[in-house]
Amino acid sequence: MTAGRTVTRRAPGKLFVAGEYAVLEPGRPAILTAVDRHVSVTVSPADGPETVIETDLGPPGTRPRPVVEAIDVVDGLLAERGRRPSPVRVSIVSRLHRAGTKFGLGSSGAVTVATVDAVAAHHGLELSPGDRFRLALLATARRDPRASGGDLAASVWGGWVAYRAPDRTAVLALARSEGIDRALRAPWPGLAVTPLPPPRALALEVGWTGEPASTSSLTARLETGQWRGSPPQRAFLEASDTCVRAAIRALERGDDDELLHQVRRARRILADLDDAAGLGIFTPGLTALCDAAEAVGGAAKPSGAGGGDCGIALLDATAAPNTARLHQRWAAAGIRPLPIHPRPTTGSTP
Repeated sequence: MTAGRTVTRRAPGKLFVAGEYAVLEPGRPAILTAVDRHVSVTVSPADGPETVIETDLGPPGTRPRPVVEAIDVVDGLLAERGRRPSPVRVSIVSRLHRAGTKFGLGSSGAVTVATVDAVAAHHGLELSPGDRFRLALLATARRDPRASGGDLAASVWGGWVAYRAPDRTAVLALARSEGIDRALRAPWPGLAVTPLPPPRALALEVGWTGEPASTSSLTARLETGQWRGSPPQRAFLEASDTCVRAAIRALERGDDDELLHQVRRARRILADLDDAAGLGIFTPGLTALCDAAEAVGGAAKPSGAGGGDCGIALLDATAAPNTARLHQRWAAAGIRPLPIHPRPTTGSTP
């Protein structure tokens, strides 16, 4: 592609199906699915000497840090390859928000992936899915070394994926000592992204509590010396790993009943973590969301860090009355159903 052209790239949001919090630890598994809502990023030549960012992710004049870091990491790669990056105009439109309020669908990850892709393409650099992910994770880890990168994997590859995170501290150190280009080509121990088949006959429903939550503030509470390495942490990680591995096997075998069982189990594991660490994962809204789904024969849990945002429910896709009853129960509890569906796989894994 010719450098300097106007380029638009899109990246989908995500939902966590199982493995939240545990996936923060390198090599621990989680399951995510990409969704059919996205962030769109258009990059064109800047009119002046400075890069300009226009976005609906916040008030006018906002310069979202994920976008700034994404631009910087691509500029760094270009500089290492002897290229001189030029100022750009970056325009962002998000369907993962409503009137500036986020739903908890991974907008930060999606905008990072789309910005990396669009800025690189604008400068004539077409990235493989693996390089797009790695650059996005380097950009994300610069602002939040604890972020797992699971949302980035879902945004890059789409569909249902099993994900294990690399050691982000080690990856950042590698990029600083050896350079970004060398870091892209080096092994990243712990990293694994595996496509999964979707459930055979289960519908995925998404409910929004109307309460925006901060993932980073919730996950930061697990950094305390009392939690890390403690017996409750070890018990949580072991329980999560066992549950996620069983859910992966259920998806691979097409065993919907077993998947429902493991999603209910994942809810209990998160509840136990909430009790042990006092994170505030389960708000009254999220509890009502989950109870409503189980009352109509489904399985449900918070998706992501909890504390608000959204939850997911899996129901028999052939039983339309159950879905209608779920939506009625959600409405009574102040939960808004979102018209969101999983997005198909988009690329080969690393």
